[in-house]
Amino acid sequence: MISDAKFTADTGTDFYDRSLTSRKYALVGVACSSIFGCLCIIASIIILAIYGVSGVATTNTALDFTLQVLKVILPVIVTLCTESIGFIHGISLRSALASESRLRFNTNLRLLTAARGWYNPNGALLNGISAVLLIISYSSASLVICFDFSVANWGLQPAIAGVPLLILGVAILLQVMIALSAMRAVKILTWSSSPFDLTAALVHHTQLTPDTLRCMRCVSDLDTYGGPAKPREVQPSAWHAHPSIRKVVISLWVIVAACAGWAALIMYIWDKWPISHPTASSALTPQTWSFSPTSQSNFIVYDAPGANLGTWAILFVSMAIFQGPLTLGLHCSELIANVIRDERQWRCATGRKGLRTATNPVKTIVAHPTNLVLFLAKPFLHWMFGKSFMISNPVYDGTILVAGPWVFMCTAQIWNLCFALVVFACFFTFVALRRPRGPQPAAYGHIQTLANLVDEWSSVMWWGHKEDGIPYCHAGSVPMCSRCYSFDTFTKGRAITRCRM
Repeated sequence: MISDAKFTADTGTDFYDRSLTSRKYALVGVACSSIFGCLCIIASIIILAIYGVSGVATTNTALDFTLQVLKVILPVIVTLCTESIGFIHGISLRSALASESRLRFNTNLRLLTAARGWYNPNGALLNGISAVLLIISYSSASLVICFDFSVANWGLQPAIAGVPLLILGVAILLQVMIALSAMRAVKILTWSSSPFDLTAALVHHTQLTPDTLRCMRCVSDLDTYGGPAKPREVQPSAWHAHPSIRKVVISLWVIVAACAGWAALIMYIWDKWPISHPTASSALTPQTWSFSPTSQSNFIVYDAPGANLGTWAILFVSMAIFQGPLTLGLHCSELIANVIRDERQWRCATGRKGLRTATNPVKTIVAHPTNLVLFLAKPFLHWMFGKSFMISNPVYDGTILVAGPWVFMCTAQIWNLCFALVVFACFFTFVALRRPRGPQPAAYGHIQTLANLVDEWSSVMWWGHKEDGIPYCHAGSVPMCSRCYSFDTFTKGRAITRCRM
């Protein structure tokens, strides 16, 4: 296969969608996140003003149902807020990297990739702060709900602690401020999450120049000399195409191993030091194994000293140490999900309906299985973590006891979390190692590769052999209203095409 695609400035790159609809959706999400953060701060101030640092607000409802609902709803709300904020921050970072000529892929590790300048809103300093705030957001959500033993009703009731609620609201608002400042600090050419709108925008604004003689070169052939290339039957996987994906997959399995080691350590401590658990704690057996902790569950417990700001600081640090790796691991998994999404969209160019460059940010989550799995896994795994690492504030008639909060580590629930993480890691490992079939070169959202492969831009495109009068085979894209050809297959270096009328 010989290629000599001539890309010129008048091939229609000015069609690219700025996707202002995505911008509106993102700003609405950030506005809702700001409102949620403000409500958390207002509610926490009221609780602290009435009950003090050691006080909580009781709900006066049934324990089991209300507790489970609140434990599920809070991680879901935090996920929705952080996803909206992360979309703006990610688009801003992408634009900042493009302006510095450092953008390689459409999708990057948002909190682990930085633009130049320490004080840049997309720089290393504020990205690190954003990562800490993300961990604090989920940790605060796990600490908000506690138990109140009411003398009047003689029973347990769910209660809301003021200090964690205040920290949650502040963490959300600070993330909003960082994302908005990042948005204002850089010129955003397009708000679309599509790599094709981004590539077309960069080419149109002369920030990217397509290379000729590379119309059959995939992203793994970047260091290979351009020229004739025989079509491949199987394309490289995302694992081999994107160096950061290897690190993400390895980190997921490290988290799985750490979770298993955590569970084994709890079992060892329970067996060697009886003082670490009350008499109600039973040995871990199939009979005592359960999804949710019970009075017969195997666990260890220790109490924090007192009920003051120092104690809350210790609890936040303890929660962040255990929950931080899970939060960052799920965040890094976004790279795999989005890279696979970009490649799936690109491979539509050889299908009957062709490639539609326009994307809907809401539809993107629902339409792509990897994005949907990740979106559902985030609150679910944090909810399961909340069952494994529980901080119970012993409250007596609305006041936390002087003895301080109790920290429970439940063995069966830690193993349940470990099994869920194994399933999650297996799914994303399989997705990262899967190799697409067919002669269409894999791009995985790599900007330069897409610019080399697409030589005619349109809102709907097909990609394949172009019968444009030249005496040798030449691959490229075809707009909807022109010569609409698509690949059936390549045989022995010769293109076999089907005309689509």
